[in-house]
Amino acid sequence: MAKTNDIKIKRHHTWDDKILYWSTDIVLVVLLLIVAYPIIYVLSNSFSSGIAVSSGRVLLWPVEPSLKGYEVIFAYKSVWVGFANSIFYTVCGTTINMVLSVLAAYPLSRHNYQGRGVVTVMFTMTMIFSAGMIPTYLLMSKLHLTNSRLGILLSGAISAYNMIIIRTYFKSSIPGELIEAARIDGCSELRTLFSVVLPLSKAVLSVVTLYYAVAHWNNYFTCMLYLRDESKQPLQIVLRNILDAQQVDQMVTDPELRRQMAGMADLIKYCLIVVTSAPIIAMYPFVQKFFEKGVMIGSVKG
Repeated sequence: MAKTNDIKIKRHHTWDDKILYWSTDIVLVVLLLIVAYPIIYVLSNSFSSGIAVSSGRVLLWPVEPSLKGYEVIFAYKSVWVGFANSIFYTVCGTTINMVLSVLAAYPLSRHNYQGRGVVTVMFTMTMIFSAGMIPTYLLMSKLHLTNSRLGILLSGAISAYNMIIIRTYFKSSIPGELIEAARIDGCSELRTLFSVVLPLSKAVLSVVTLYYAVAHWNNYFTCMLYLRDESKQPLQIVLRNILDAQQVDQMVTDPELRRQMAGMADLIKYCLIVVTSAPIIAMYPFVQKFFEKGVMIGSVKG
């Protein structure tokens, strides 16, 4: 038998290559610092004392470390009610969004669906034209959905943009031969959707689920418009009320007391940012690997 020797290929980088790599590394480090510094700044301020925050002494690390801001926020019982409401709106609302989006996207992705072009145009038109705030409120009032949890869930039950992303993914990434094979095996359309299409679409479904969840978690204006009962208000409105309660009273004449109150108000602002952002940011690592595959395939092709 002929003996073969392993051939090791060693690539020698030229000076042009090294300069390119170094330049790329420097640019990436600068971009990282630009993105990371505001986050570090907010966290550092939230764990500092109110006096240090109001005096502007916090630049990178916490000054006079303290948990006073978080103690003030979580001392309100309404915060826990707001947390529960936000979780309810996010979980239930996202579930409704995904069910309706998938059920609309699948038939619009099939070539044998008659009239899919007209229906797609109708969905697209909603992205350009809307009824406006007052007609929408009047409609919700006529349907008795104001001051109702159901009204918050149904006010944005489906996003045409996200539905089109899912439809495009189904159309461009799911082989038609696979669906035909499922039909030959006796699968109905619903069985084909749940047993064949959805298991192959985890990437785009994960990304769109995150989009919907973030929208529900940050939903502030709709809840402020429709909800009057404090027991139904989400975390964002509750924290706004706390911030309003901590604003400096213009009638205070004592300079030292006024400075302390201003420092506490500034401190609570940073704590509120952390409290409202941390839960939803924690979701990103779980779907990060799906972003490139899900979004790019779902929105660029087809």
